[in-house]
Amino acid sequence: MKDQYIALSEIFFYPKDGYQDKVKYCQQYLEEFYPEAAVTFQRFADYIDDKSVCEIEEVFGFTFHIQAICYLDIGYVLFGEDYSRGEFLVNMKQEQAKINHDCGEELADNLPHVLQLIAISEDEEFIQELVLKAAIPAVEKMLEEFEEGRMALKRKVTKKKQKAIIMEDITNGNIYQNALQTLLKVFKMDFDDVDSQEHQIHKYNPTLVGLANACGGGCSFVQQKTVKK
Repeated sequence: MKDQYIALSEIFFYPKDGYQDKVKYCQQYLEEFYPEAAVTFQRFADYIDDKSVCEIEEVFGFTFHIQAICYLDIGYVLFGEDYSRGEFLVNMKQEQAKINHDCGEELADNLPHVLQLIAISEDEEFIQELVLKAAIPAVEKMLEEFEEGRMALKRKVTKKKQKAIIMEDITNGNIYQNALQTLLKVFKMDFDDVDSQEHQIHKYNPTLVGLANACGGGCSFVQQKTVKK
């Protein structure tokens, strides 16, 4: 088990009772093993600490669900509606089945379930391929959606369509941006010296669409590294 990814996965599940405790545990874990990432995560943890579950649900909802800033299904983030997404999702289902992981009502490529797959799978080559070619590029694309120019455009479009705005941006930016930045830092610390841009999945060259099976022996890794345990 790779505990950092279990702890981080809990942050991206829909908030329920006990969510604040999971955030506190994640902060403590990061402070011990990933102090730089802990600094980034602190703002998120501080915000969550004195909020009710209902208030947290509201922020989570307008970030990832209703009038979403970005989405948590990494296949959709990478491929959109392209047919490649379907093949990617099928393979993710197969990988989740290998570890007997039940994704419930969520899709197999939903970010917290992908993090749990990374934590539980013992196939280190597959994990490295998944992180470098899918997870890191997806998180980077998610973070692009929080850029001020894009956020301003989203607000403008929302108001123009006269849809109800659940909640304006939190002062100094959406807190889940901090959570995603934290995850990205942890990834890059665990897979250091790797340029994720070199491993990005491209729409017309989806190296990871077939995941480990499609790679066979032909997938190239810049540097073999074992994720911290």
